[in-house]
Amino acid sequence: MIKYNKWTTRLLSGSLLASIFLAVPEAAAAVEPIEVSSEAAFVIDNETNKILLNQNGDASLYIASMTKMIPLYLVHEAIEAGTIAWDTPVPISDYALAISQNYELSNVPLRKDFTYTVKDLYEAMVVYSANGATIAVAELIAGSEPAFVDMMKEKLDAWGVTGHALYNTTGLPNHYAAELGNLYPNAPVDEENKMTARGIATVADHLLDDYPEVLEVAKIEDKVFMEGSGDEIHMMTYNLMLPNQPYARAGVDGLKTGTTDASGASFTGTALQDDMRVITVVIGAEDNDGRFGETARLMDFAFGNFEKVQIASSGDAVATEEKLTIAKGKEETVGLIYNEDIFVVTPKTEEERVVATELTLNSELLNADGLIEAPIEKGTTVGNVALSIEGDDLGYLDGSQNEATVAVERTVEKANFLVLAWRWVANTAANGWNSVTDFVGGFFS
Repeated sequence: MIKYNKWTTRLLSGSLLASIFLAVPEAAAAVEPIEVSSEAAFVIDNETNKILLNQNGDASLYIASMTKMIPLYLVHEAIEAGTIAWDTPVPISDYALAISQNYELSNVPLRKDFTYTVKDLYEAMVVYSANGATIAVAELIAGSEPAFVDMMKEKLDAWGVTGHALYNTTGLPNHYAAELGNLYPNAPVDEENKMTARGIATVADHLLDDYPEVLEVAKIEDKVFMEGSGDEIHMMTYNLMLPNQPYARAGVDGLKTGTTDASGASFTGTALQDDMRVITVVIGAEDNDGRFGETARLMDFAFGNFEKVQIASSGDAVATEEKLTIAKGKEETVGLIYNEDIFVVTPKTEEERVVATELTLNSELLNADGLIEAPIEKGTTVGNVALSIEGDDLGYLDGSQNEATVAVERTVEKANFLVLAWRWVANTAANGWNSVTDFVGGFFS
């Protein structure tokens, strides 16, 4: 359903590209961004990937344990692929053991004479940011931490994330690995993992999109590791924005803290409010007041100034001035419908707002003339539309736009020989006769 009191849409179609320009009669005032007390801050809507705030979001900065969101994703991916299972036993190497016994770091102390499952160590990674547990799971999946780091890099590259420098799975300064003879090849001893706030938001977005069940663990505030084992430890969440914590904010259910001397106090947060989920990133705050207090400000800013609006439903007709041309069909044009519900995130306003839309047809369906040919069945997906808000200068997370697929509204059968011949004669008569070759090719091709 389109909210006509606030939205105007108009589509201009063409053979390959069609642009919808939603002009605002009087442009609504842009949302004034807030300034956050940190090195970088970034906010997106999780569903549409609309950027709501970008403060130094493309600077490569130290990220500490926010790194662990990438291993979390790869654990889920390995389980989905069947290479490991939640109950798979995890062997503990000398390296993982030594890191886990360092009480200066966030850890659950591990032993070699005990059986831990992937689920046990996964929960320790999420709830307690356990470094030794992270290393052990990485070694299970890839054989070694450096090999797993290569998997992490490949995943970031596949997602189009740039500006990253990764050396380990945990976000610890490299000297910890160097002291134990496990430094990533050619890594500088005095460095640690770096990414951009945009990159961190991208990781969190993929994690929540593909494996939202991570939030069931991320929202745990208090859990005993290996309860009843004689080697148990009380894990208290580091996310102090969860319901019973000092910086509690309604709707917060994740996601990952990070702290080193170089990174400062950093936090990737997420909250759900009014059916809209936002992801926030704060890098390089001074302390908990900075990372959690500023995250609360970012969430208040996002939910207070933006709203998610449904502008079309699955099955709705795509509003076009011209229908899609179909070559060699009984009918020469056909309308388009949306394959899914269409949402946009836009500044809250009482003024009329407009969405700019661009239609791109699937090139694999086009003939040499750039047209889709009959026969084509009702509901066949023929392309997608990209939607953006006019006047928006922040755009979307990966540089693209919010997209939705479109299909033909009805079946178009192929026209018979006589119809095709008559159309060719009428067309050439109107545009000038050429050659017999043109005649033959016109409707036999």
